[in-house]
Amino acid sequence: MTAPAASELVIDVRGVTKRFGDKVVVNAIDLQVRRGEIYGFLGPNGSGKTTFIRMLCGLLTPDAGSGTCLGYDVRTQQAEIKRHVGYMTQKFSYYEDLSIRENLDFIARIYAVPDRAAAVQRSLGRLGLEKRSHQLAGELSGGWKQRLALAACLIHSPHLLLLDEPTAGVDPKARRDFWDEIHQLAANGLTVLITTHYMDEAERCDRLAYLAYGNLLTRGTLSEVLASAKLSTWTVTGPGLRELAGALRVQPGVDQVVPFGNTLHVTGRDHEELKAAIGAVRRPEHEWTQVSSNLEDVFISLMDAAKDNFA
Repeated sequence: MTAPAASELVIDVRGVTKRFGDKVVVNAIDLQVRRGEIYGFLGPNGSGKTTFIRMLCGLLTPDAGSGTCLGYDVRTQQAEIKRHVGYMTQKFSYYEDLSIRENLDFIARIYAVPDRAAAVQRSLGRLGLEKRSHQLAGELSGGWKQRLALAACLIHSPHLLLLDEPTAGVDPKARRDFWDEIHQLAANGLTVLITTHYMDEAERCDRLAYLAYGNLLTRGTLSEVLASAKLSTWTVTGPGLRELAGALRVQPGVDQVVPFGNTLHVTGRDHEELKAAIGAVRRPEHEWTQVSSNLEDVFISLMDAAKDNFA
C-alpha cells in the first residue's frame, strides 16, 4: 500500500510515550490518520486510550516521541491544536441548569465563534435539537445529552473530532443515529478518531487500532486486523454445552471458549492443535463447523496475550 502524502495526514505521530510515576501508560505509539477518515481506537479500560487522545489534542505533553496533529507540533503548538479540535469526553460536558441553546451559546463564546447566534442555530438544526432548544440539559435523556455534547464539539467547525467512548450508556437507536451523523460528517471531510468498546461500531470504522496496557498491538482495516490475528475458530451446537465448554478449556491449543446463544465459539492460534483438542472431546451428538474469526475473537485473543503494565 502506498504511503499517504504528508498533506493527507491529520494525525502523524511517532514514538509517543507518557509515564505517570514509574508506570508507562502509553508506550512508543506510532499512528497516522488520514483526512476524512473514521479511525477506531479500541482497547480495555485503563489501556491508555484517553491519555493518548489528550496528548493529541494538546491537553497533555508527551514525555517522548514527536509528530503533528493538524499540522501543528504536539509538543510545542498545543494552543493551536486546541482551537481546531473538537473533543468529546467520556462524561458529556454541559451545564445542567442551562438550556440546550444556552449551553451551545456558552461554548460558542469560549471559541469566539463569528456570528454566534447563527452558529448556534445551525448547530441546533444539524443535530435535530431545535424543538428542545429551551429544555434544560439536566432534564435530557442519555441520547439527547449525547447530541448536545456532539453539537458543542462541532460549533467552532473543527477539522478533527476526537470522541472518547461517546456512545457508552445510550440506547441502540441513539447509537445508530449517532453513527449515521459521524459518517455524514466524515463524508463532508471531517476526520474522526473514536474510542469504543462496541464491536459493531468498530466494524463501521475505516481503520482500527487496538491498544492494551499502553502498547499498540494491531492496526489496519477490518480485514487486515482479522487476517493478521491468524486465529482458527469453530462453532459447536448440541446438548450439554456447559459441560463441553469445561472440557474444552483444559485442552491444549484452546485459547477461548465463548457461549453465543445456543452455540459455543472455540478459538485457538494453532489450527492443528485446535483440531486435535476438538477431536479429543468430539461426540456424535455435537455438530462442529469451522467459521471465520470475528473482531471480538481477535480482541479477546490480543487481550489474553497482553501483559498488564500495572500488575
